[in-house]
Amino acid sequence: MVNPLKKQLLVISLAVLLAGCDDAKGPVSFTPEMASFSNEFDFDPLRGPVKDFSQTLLNDKGEVTKRVTGTLSKEGCFDTLELHDLENNSGVSLVLNANYYVDADSQEKRLRLQGKCQLAEFPAAGVTWDTDDNGFVVLARGKDMEVKYRYDEEGYPLGKSTTSKEEHLTVASTPSKDKRKKLDYTAVSTLNDKPLGNVKQSCDYDSHDNPISCSLVMIDNSVTPSVERKFSIKNTIDYY
Repeated sequence: MVNPLKKQLLVISLAVLLAGCDDAKGPVSFTPEMASFSNEFDFDPLRGPVKDFSQTLLNDKGEVTKRVTGTLSKEGCFDTLELHDLENNSGVSLVLNANYYVDADSQEKRLRLQGKCQLAEFPAAGVTWDTDDNGFVVLARGKDMEVKYRYDEEGYPLGKSTTSKEEHLTVASTPSKDKRKKLDYTAVSTLNDKPLGNVKQSCDYDSHDNPISCSLVMIDNSVTPSVERKFSIKNTIDYY
């Protein structure tokens, strides 16, 4: 029979061992669809079995400037995606229909898909997307432009490089070294190798390592003196 002291030590040892296993497992990687869509439609990528989500961007006055909402299947495909830019009074609501995303109101075909649910073509804009062997969108091509995308080993988007005629715009993102806090990042933008601006974001996270609220600071270096804008992001996320 194990005496009380040895039993207590055994329980502690098991707890430490299990905790070590959890840490070793690490966070869930970003799927090709989530990473690629967030890159293309400018929202923060999420991990894990997301069922539906919303991301709301508010300015320093507490006014909503942008909102993204989406629903996903258990396989990780976007069933619906709504994008609203209140500052510019624009938006779109997309619904998955076979191998297309159609406009929710007009039912007009907007985006053609490749495979099960990855971006392939935006016919009206003459844009096509290429993927790598893992299914991530790595290149977008149009008549007068080309965009290259980068990701880290977990599928986190590291930025993109856009070439259009004589202009070359790059956005390079550096996430936190803490793998569970990837959305704590800094990003630097340059236009023809000249500083354009930078962004710094820090967040609070849920148990899936997804951000539930963030603070965002944007500095515009394209004007003199530089202009700083502060935002907050509020997220709601439901899981399967």
